[in-house]
Amino acid sequence: MALKKGVDVKPAQGKLGILLPGMGAVATTFIAGVMSIRRGLGKPIGSLTQMGHIRLGKRTDNDSPAIRDYVSLAKLDDIVFGGWDIFPDNAYQAAVRAGVLESKHLDPLKEELEKIKPMTAVFEQAYVKKLTGPNVKKGTSKMNLAEQLMEDIKNFKSTNGCDRLIAVWCGSTEVYRKPTDVHMSLEKFEAGLKASHDDIAPSQIYAYACLKMGIPYANGAPNLSLDTPALLELARKQSLPITGKDFKTGQTLMKTILAPGFKARMLGLEGWYSTNILGNRDGEVLDDPESFKSKEVSKLGVIDSILQPELYPELYGNISHVVRINYYPPRGDNKEGWDNIDIVGWLGYPMQIKVNFLCRDSILAAPIVLDLALFMDFAHRAGMSGIQEWLSFYWKSPMTPEGLYPEHDLFIQLMKLKNTLRYTKGDELITHLGAEYYD
Repeated sequence: MALKKGVDVKPAQGKLGILLPGMGAVATTFIAGVMSIRRGLGKPIGSLTQMGHIRLGKRTDNDSPAIRDYVSLAKLDDIVFGGWDIFPDNAYQAAVRAGVLESKHLDPLKEELEKIKPMTAVFEQAYVKKLTGPNVKKGTSKMNLAEQLMEDIKNFKSTNGCDRLIAVWCGSTEVYRKPTDVHMSLEKFEAGLKASHDDIAPSQIYAYACLKMGIPYANGAPNLSLDTPALLELARKQSLPITGKDFKTGQTLMKTILAPGFKARMLGLEGWYSTNILGNRDGEVLDDPESFKSKEVSKLGVIDSILQPELYPELYGNISHVVRINYYPPRGDNKEGWDNIDIVGWLGYPMQIKVNFLCRDSILAAPIVLDLALFMDFAHRAGMSGIQEWLSFYWKSPMTPEGLYPEHDLFIQLMKLKNTLRYTKGDELITHLGAEYYD
């Protein structure tokens, strides 16, 4: 992580280019949202970087500056957008097709959105079986495809006059895969790219190309991407921050809010049944069992990590945790999740909690994309490299070094994030002990 106290952070001067592999519902909602906010047509609700405050010193000091004023973050006016997609639609057309934002919000931005056209994408049908599109690169090898991406990046930076670049994966969920020998070192991975090895996914080609070009990278899907020895080695070699994976938006967000409460009060848990219905491109992709497996693994790890059944076997040692996702086109991007939670109280008496969350997935994801881009740019300018565990707050499956379990408790994650910001500024960390206020 290379985190240093009271570090001199390079100023956020000039344009920040945000590159988005995958320019569907999440990406276009993010882009249009930032444009609306820049024009004063909307508010950045859900964004910690834009609306959050951070306490400094004692509670009695009443010193809680806005995060965007406390640390050096890029300004929204300095952001430029670009990306890749298998469909050739410009950002306005893609946003209309996604059906997340209404015409009253998109139409004032039409001219600006139409200027953002996706570059041809790296795509392999074997990794996303339910989608196909015409805007796809052809290459002599997977290394050649990576080189084409690098050329795209170079041209984008030059054309748009960007001083710095950040990449955030907003593409589809790929089929579930575990690391194989080709992922075990950078040397083996690069040889695999040249040989077009079957185990190298498109998302890994994007990550490789961006890291080779010196671009910090965030993985917004549950794909096996950055979290391999080969790409971790490349990130270290390039002194780049990386983070992931899988945006924490709807049902899993609720789990990381509720489960810490049950554990804090030592309430038992017998079962947690979760089901979702969703449409849009995401739902169509997840209708494939292998892509669903990637999402299922990401979702299932949260509860065990928070509740620590190995420490509390009587309370959490035999939980029945079930996750289901069903493709239902009429729902569109407005995902609906149901949770049935069977908890246990005093003397073993059973109780139930029912949660019905009618969420707008891309509305919840868009501010995450913004925060990650700005915080990753900050991390890079602060000299922070490797896995950025302090950004676990945003992920279903936070990356950690080998041998270290991830922290899933949302409130601990937020404390970790804010204390990291305090640390880089050389300010006192907040422990919430409170003893200093009493005799």
